[in-house]
Amino acid sequence: MENKKYFQLTQNGNEVDIQIYGDITSWAWYESDVSSYTLSKQIEGLECDKINVYINSYGGEVAEGLAIYNQLKRHKARVKTVCDGFACSAASIVFMAGDERVMSTASLLMIHNAWVYTSGNANELRKKADDLDKITQASINAYMQEINITEKELKQLLDDETWLTAQESLEIGFANTIINENDSDKASQSVKKSLINMIINSKKDDEKKKCEEKKKFKCASCGYIAEGECPEICPECGNDGDQFYEITDDEDKDMDEAEESCIDSFFNAIKNLNK
Repeated sequence: MENKKYFQLTQNGNEVDIQIYGDITSWAWYESDVSSYTLSKQIEGLECDKINVYINSYGGEVAEGLAIYNQLKRHKARVKTVCDGFACSAASIVFMAGDERVMSTASLLMIHNAWVYTSGNANELRKKADDLDKITQASINAYMQEINITEKELKQLLDDETWLTAQESLEIGFANTIINENDSDKASQSVKKSLINMIINSKKDDEKKKCEEKKKFKCASCGYIAEGECPEICPECGNDGDQFYEITDDEDKDMDEAEESCIDSFFNAIKNLNK
């Protein structure tokens, strides 16, 4: 039986799927390992409009992750990265290459500073620490292209070796889409529509009350205008209330404007909540 390949690339017309379900390393020791060289050879000649990259990886070598990130960014196709499980360390950098970056409620990102096994004298160790700061900065530059927090705040997350849920990733900007396995989108749309209708109907009721309160009646004899209720006798000329007629506005136009204003206010409120 043929062994399952955890890294594979398949093309269907103008769309390409790439699965990265293993370690990101410069030398593929295992069938699940992914190297930038192997991937580059398969990507460089691709003629496609869209590349979907599905990731479930604990990460690996920073240089390999950065190389894959840059190659995906350089390709003319639109790139969609999907975190299917974990996108940790170098894999989180690959995840950031997506024009669209998708997580589910059952996936996680993990970010941290670069680290290395090393040995040597004090001078060599100090230099290695400085080198690691520069290596980490390259990853920071990739993250900062998309996220909405300061570099100082990002560095604190890296220092803390932070795990990020889908919601946290969305709020910070690592991800820009969350999908749910139980397809709550229809329910959400239904609730939104109900809220809109409720707000519109409430607004219409308020406008109707205002219209009733602002009714105007004009005396046909002397031109006197009364607001609210029609008077029984005109205070100016003394004629009976039968001489009064109601002054009407285009109520339908007022209702349409109220509805449009209500919808705009609703969506502006939604936008502010998502910021």
